[in-house]
Amino acid sequence: MKYPEKTIYISSFSKLPAGIPSESVYKALDVGLIINTETGIIENASVTLLTDVAAEFLRDIIVGFNLNDDEIKTRYHGSAQKAIIVSIKKIVEKYEALISGQ
Repeated sequence: MKYPEKTIYISSFSKLPAGIPSESVYKALDVGLIINTETGIIENASVTLLTDVAAEFLRDIIVGFNLNDDEIKTRYHGSAQKAIIVSIKKIVEKYEALISGQ
């Protein structure tokens, strides 16, 4: 997939809760978002979660929305929810800093 010139990739990570399977494999959760800087719409996402179903579900929630963690809070109730929200909040902060500097 080729992304328009007005897209950027931002990633962030956060610590996963101890004792969940993903934590024993990855230690930290990484979330990467491709964001359209003209619209704020997330065009694609990657998430390091152990199961493909969880990662796919999160992509479906995230892709197509503006930077907003409410969708995750209300629809994703996996053990890594807090780590995902923290990572996305860090991405939002980076994104806002980039946009305000342009």
